[in-house]
Amino acid sequence: MQAPKVQKITVNMGVGEAKQDSKMLDAAAGQLAQIAGQAPNVRLARKSIANFKLREGMPVGLAVTLRGDRAYEFLDRLMSVAIPRIRDFRGLPANFDGRGNYTIGVREQIIFPEIDYDAVDQIRGLDIAITTSAATDEEGHALLSLFGMPFIDKPNPEQIAAEEAAKAAEDAAKREAAELAKAELSESESAGDGEEAEEGEDAAAEPSADATEETSDEPEDEAANDAAEETDQ
Repeated sequence: MQAPKVQKITVNMGVGEAKQDSKMLDAAAGQLAQIAGQAPNVRLARKSIANFKLREGMPVGLAVTLRGDRAYEFLDRLMSVAIPRIRDFRGLPANFDGRGNYTIGVREQIIFPEIDYDAVDQIRGLDIAITTSAATDEEGHALLSLFGMPFIDKPNPEQIAAEEAAKAAEDAAKREAAELAKAELSESESAGDGEEAEEGEDAAAEPSADATEETSDEPEDEAANDAAEETDQ
């Protein structure tokens, strides 16, 4: 079995504003030549699109194809010099095309040290397509990883399962705590209602002071009346 290799690298730069100003195309071509180390070819529109004011045959972009030593030299500069200069870089997603080929989208051409930032007229993006002889995405990923392509590490199935189990346990603990707090609140409310009921019963059982006084005064009045009647007799 033969080891896969890099067959070619294609660098594309869109220059849609060139249809209005040809100087834009010349400036972009000069920058792409500095980046790739090879003069680019002009890409023309294949059909007319009225909404974009585009006619067939108008220049819309630039492209350069690198092979052999030039491709490997560009790949080395890309990984060791250009990519580390990307702001807030956290790694490249391993999104291959299903046939072992990989495409990188670069937002700013100024990440390449060959470009003089002060001389740049406009920030332009690049598409870098790396075509390999790999038969599968796994082979292409392994090839570019050995070259030093900074892919984002994918978590293994065991790590994913462990993270899911930890999250499930955390959710279960939260639900249990919420149910316990709800039960304690219900018990507290029930106890409060019981105390209020007992206080009501006690209040109903105890006679009022006025009623007690009236009851105690009645025998005294009857005794006084009896004594008065005996005196009269």
